[in-house]
Amino acid sequence: MTWASRTVAGTVVRTRLFLSRQLWVWPILAVVLLAGIGWSVHGSIERTMEANLRSELKTLLDVEVAMLRTWLSSQETNAKSTASDAEVRQLVSQIAAASLAAAPTEPDIAELTAQLTRQLQPVLNAHDYEAYFIATRSKVLASGRKEVVGMAVPTAFHETFDRVFDGETTVTPPYPSILPQRDLTGRELLGVPVMLILAPVVDDNLQTVAVLGLQLRPEKGFTRILQFGRLGNSGETYAFNEEGLMLSNSRFGEELVLLGLLPDLPESESILQLLVRDPGGDMTRGYRPTVRRTELPPTHMVQEAIAGRPATNVAGYSDYRGVKVVGAWEWLDQYHFGVATEVDYAEAFRPLAILKRTFWGLLLLLAASSIAIFVFTLLVARAQRRAREAAIEARELGQYKLEEKLGEGAMGVVYRGRHAMLRRPTAIKLIDADKVTETSVERFEREVQITGNLNHPNTVAIYDYGRTPEGVFYYAMEYLDGINLQALIDKYGPQPAGRVVYILRQVCGSLFEAHSAGLVHRDIKPANIMLNRRGGEGDVVKVLDFGLVKDRENRYARDNGGMAGTPLYMSPEAIQTPDAVNACSDLYAVGAVGYFLLTGRPVFESEDLVTLCRMHAVEQPADPSVRLGKPFAADVVHAILSCLEKDRARRPQTARDLANMLDRCECSQDWSVDRADMWWSRHERGMPQESGAAAPPAHVNGSNHSDMQQTIDLS
Repeated sequence: MTWASRTVAGTVVRTRLFLSRQLWVWPILAVVLLAGIGWSVHGSIERTMEANLRSELKTLLDVEVAMLRTWLSSQETNAKSTASDAEVRQLVSQIAAASLAAAPTEPDIAELTAQLTRQLQPVLNAHDYEAYFIATRSKVLASGRKEVVGMAVPTAFHETFDRVFDGETTVTPPYPSILPQRDLTGRELLGVPVMLILAPVVDDNLQTVAVLGLQLRPEKGFTRILQFGRLGNSGETYAFNEEGLMLSNSRFGEELVLLGLLPDLPESESILQLLVRDPGGDMTRGYRPTVRRTELPPTHMVQEAIAGRPATNVAGYSDYRGVKVVGAWEWLDQYHFGVATEVDYAEAFRPLAILKRTFWGLLLLLAASSIAIFVFTLLVARAQRRAREAAIEARELGQYKLEEKLGEGAMGVVYRGRHAMLRRPTAIKLIDADKVTETSVERFEREVQITGNLNHPNTVAIYDYGRTPEGVFYYAMEYLDGINLQALIDKYGPQPAGRVVYILRQVCGSLFEAHSAGLVHRDIKPANIMLNRRGGEGDVVKVLDFGLVKDRENRYARDNGGMAGTPLYMSPEAIQTPDAVNACSDLYAVGAVGYFLLTGRPVFESEDLVTLCRMHAVEQPADPSVRLGKPFAADVVHAILSCLEKDRARRPQTARDLANMLDRCECSQDWSVDRADMWWSRHERGMPQESGAAAPPAHVNGSNHSDMQQTIDLS
């Protein structure tokens, strides 16, 4: 609770200070707050409207489907009753028997057909049926229309006839007539929409001997029922089959003719003429598809309905005109057609659109005033940045005079400088003027606070921290005139085992102090370890760059547990569970650095970051002796590979444990202060110029893995 209280209090204080310094934030906060309130209100109203619209569409669809089912059921009842009539059954059985005789007699069949026609005429008149026929599975045996007798049953009806012979009574969806029919204008035409009510006719043994078919025009009931389901000015309810062909009339008949979706003919109708396909754009606004209608995909509604997924969609989808609509649909599997009710999205949500325009108009007025204030603050900020740049160009930072630029990283720039009074060389790190943000300053301060609390001789020392009147943040640290380990290997190649042990022991000393203080470095790599000549001794190690330190007690800055480090030197847990890194994770990186110093190559190499991370997580490193092609002492190899164990429990548990392990290596005495001094005497003048920076340069010369050596910070 104490930790939580401290964290909350610190957050409140930082927020208050930020808002007091950045006055331009207030109008932006006002806009954001108002936008948030408006968005919340808008969302609440939209959800309410969607719920009401969803309910309205579903209710209308249910009513339409219920009316259709009632009408279809009544047609089936009429057909079943007619087919069950004793006189009809007797006449149909006689016609069926006569047609199956070895030598059927036409006069007898004609007389039986005439009797059947007289028997069925009252039913035809009472229910507005156009005609009737009697058929087997393959052909028509009798009909009120002589031209139909003897015709083969179309292939498209074979499956339906099979179901009727199995005892089912059904109604077919509308289909184009095969024989000429009178249309609404009285003309005799082919392809006029008709429907069939089919019922089985059984003999005395209750065996189906034929199918009774009653022909009906869709407008006598089917399409009229669908026309009742219309919401507002753009709502409509229509039926469609498995091919997406419309089985009723659209309310937009005249508009469809103008759009070219229906032929420009008198009394042109959409029934059996219009494919319910998605044109890919709003045709009412001038869009025209570039392919034929038959090549377009079905609308979202048709696809869902045919797949047997009834739904109500108020998010919006394109209809057959390409207009965004909302709708509900259901597939009537028994009759092999679907029913949908739709209304234009713009009409359905018109009240919401009016509310939205009003609100955003008011918000724009506030935003305009906020922008004016923001522009003013930008101008002030630009002036401040120029002042910071001028201060840097003047080479004066408080008590320090800047000299040459030593290096540049992702956030900071390092200069060599001198204190005005002490006159000693100093490395001064400052935030790039173009990168001064609250986050960069917080991280900068964090690095100073952490490093300033460490005083091990192998950790870079911090002398001072400050901010100039122009707003330049900087800190001064000891000037290191050596070479980082990356540059050492790039220029001089793999190092002797004794020297590697000598270096790593010092790194362990620095890390042991940090780990004892509850800190995990997270970015140990060759470029962050400097080798120097200090106090008359060579090979003095300095560990740098504590900007990614993870504080297990959260005493410094916020850490979100994200992945951070340099891919070539990251431990398995730093990749897989970044929030669980500890001291052993740093020791993995120390082992990777030791491997690099021995062989001149990283532990794993890949041009792909994902592959490199996988190798660190699951693959075992090759023996350094095999990698370099020359033998190393077994105890040195064991010490380094033990750090590279995937399981943290099998690594040295502390930096001091690793240092002791290195002390026990036989080669630990092969490298001494004298040998180090001799090496520095021979090579000091030939070191790269950029190696004098206390922070490494952003690039690494001579490396084929520069992308993998860059520090990543996703925390």
